[in-house]
Amino acid sequence: MSDLLTASDAVIELVRRAVFALAAVLFVVFTIDWLVRTRRLSPFGAIARFFRRVVDPLLEPVERRVVRAGGLPSAAPWWALVAAVAGGILLLLLLQAVRGVIVEAMVASRSPRGLYHLLVEWTFGLLRLALIVRVISSWLRLSPYAWWLRWCVTLTEWFLRPLRRVIPPIGMMDVSPIVAIFALWIAEQVLLAFS
Repeated sequence: MSDLLTASDAVIELVRRAVFALAAVLFVVFTIDWLVRTRRLSPFGAIARFFRRVVDPLLEPVERRVVRAGGLPSAAPWWALVAAVAGGILLLLLLQAVRGVIVEAMVASRSPRGLYHLLVEWTFGLLRLALIVRVISSWLRLSPYAWWLRWCVTLTEWFLRPLRRVIPPIGMMDVSPIVAIFALWIAEQVLLAFS
């Protein structure tokens, strides 16, 4: 068990250093690209020609989104840097979460009761996560039929639909997800108490 944890810690540290190095390199590259785009560097120099030929085509999707959102094309390098750093942070958080899940599974696998507790906690945790994603996506007015949201609708509709029939909305607010989270917590506690 300690070998697996040591290896996972080493992988996480390696990824952390790689993400930091990549962010530093991208900072330098995107700073130079921004200097070229804002004409702080000569647009006719070798550096500017290289960046227009190599870097700008890579930033084109980011630039399109920035312009659609009302921003300036010269801001595309900074938004690309923000996206790269946010992606690196999310990757590190995901690796830490996977490590935590592995540790939790290894500890729980020592007894049948531990496996039961783990299964109940993961099941209800997944249902709560699906419910939270569904609520936030409804606030953002995202379609529940989007391919990346279908899973949360599938996991939550079976217990939200009966609650909506019984609990009327308060004004424009649907309170059934709040009741559902509370009901899930009670059901989880009951299942854990009877193990």
